[in-house]
Amino acid sequence: MIGGSGLVGSHLLDHLVARGERPLSVGRSEHRRADVDHLGGDLLNAESLRLPPTGTLYCATHATALAPALPHLLATGVARVVALSSTSVLTKTQSEIEDERAGQQCLANAEREIAELCTSRGVPWTILRPTLIYCEGQDRNITVLARLIRRFRIMPLVGGGCSLRQPVHAADLAAGMMAAAIAPDAANRTYAVGGGETLTYREMIGRIFDDLGLRRRMPSIPAAAWRRLFPLIAPLYPGANVAMGLRMTQDMAFDARPAIRDFGWAARDFRPRFD
Repeated sequence: MIGGSGLVGSHLLDHLVARGERPLSVGRSEHRRADVDHLGGDLLNAESLRLPPTGTLYCATHATALAPALPHLLATGVARVVALSSTSVLTKTQSEIEDERAGQQCLANAEREIAELCTSRGVPWTILRPTLIYCEGQDRNITVLARLIRRFRIMPLVGGGCSLRQPVHAADLAAGMMAAAIAPDAANRTYAVGGGETLTYREMIGRIFDDLGLRRRMPSIPAAAWRRLFPLIAPLYPGANVAMGLRMTQDMAFDARPAIRDFGWAARDFRPRFD
């Protein structure tokens, strides 16, 4: 397991342990769990890792972390690879932010490298492209929005927030990785995996208001106004850029039927619960 300390990886460890397995987590962060083995090391120096023979290699962090280390990892006798990517490989190709385009290209390259290398070694692979990942109180997407809403009691929406979203819970994504690992039909394929329902950005934000017990206050602002205002409000949105707001007008919904058919993909509807 790579990325065991992350948002999806922590759930994946829980699922594997509950199934009676004893996972081996590889990385710099050591797990303080009696039911998980840990191998310290850095993927950037993968040749220094001393891995035992491995059945399934799960990469629960971005595929860009796995691709450079994969040649060494496969040499240990890996029988199956399941890796996470992102639908951003499709949605950010035309981003006006250079760093986003560069990140999208790196991710696309990593997907290709994983598929080509695994195929050349005869190792079945599956790549999952999740949509908007959340886990209440832990993620950098929905949880950040919830904190802003709780603080300001308002959330302006560019273009009214009419575009489509499919937020997916990290626990469901972890379960999907396990299901894909044992499904013959999922071998050597890439899948988009979203939440259990498709809803507008406006409704997604509205449900956060609802769970926080706040009246929905979501004024619509034109894209041009957002561009003018963003430099002024940027300090309130750490890590944000102007393109993030503009994507409120861009549909980010994908067909999960292939994943449902091939490995029984199932995800909950978006009903966040913030304590």
